[in-house]
Amino acid sequence: MLLLLCPVMVHAEEVADTVTPAPAAPAVQASQKQLRLGFDISRIARNVLSDKVHGYELSADYYFKKELYFAAEAGFGSSTVNYPVLRYNSDNFFVQAGIDKALFPRKRPNDWSLAFVGLRYGVAVVKRGAAAYNTDDGLGNKTSGTIPSDYFSLHWLELSGGMKLELFRGVFAGWTVRSKFALNQKSVGDLKPEGIAGFGAAEKNLAFDFNFYISYALRWSGGRK
Repeated sequence: MLLLLCPVMVHAEEVADTVTPAPAAPAVQASQKQLRLGFDISRIARNVLSDKVHGYELSADYYFKKELYFAAEAGFGSSTVNYPVLRYNSDNFFVQAGIDKALFPRKRPNDWSLAFVGLRYGVAVVKRGAAAYNTDDGLGNKTSGTIPSDYFSLHWLELSGGMKLELFRGVFAGWTVRSKFALNQKSVGDLKPEGIAGFGAAEKNLAFDFNFYISYALRWSGGRK
């Protein structure tokens, strides 16, 4: 019996040695170029609800290759500090740029919906208006005056993640959550704005933000990569 099994076992081993795994399917690549432009509609709601912070933000991303996107945001805003003892306004604009990477491979060449993670570098230029102050020590000694206006810039790094879903041809809705790490927070000084567009509250080195974009994509033929 053993003699009969040996040739069978040897033949099975030879067959197994000749079987090679099938090659992995190549990643599906986009068959078009795409430039996507977006507007943050969540800022409209905040502008209506807040009497301290206002702003508008735009976004853009361009498909590079291998599920990598060049991405950028820009915008402007204002904020108001209005206390009985201290009052001042500030205005600013910002730009930030970096990359987004899709978390999952696309299933079809023209499937542009994605979940992503991103990295950005951002900078805001801020003008703080003249600050009026009034103090009272409780003993009848009152002091008032004005602190001159000032300019400063804030730089930060950002980690982000989110989703962009194509609702109709070329029309997207999507959200982004952001963690921002200020690189020169001391430049803000003692009179801090209530909010800086693109960054958020200026009181700490770490800020969190959320955007909800409506976007439209421009596409043109680019061939397969």
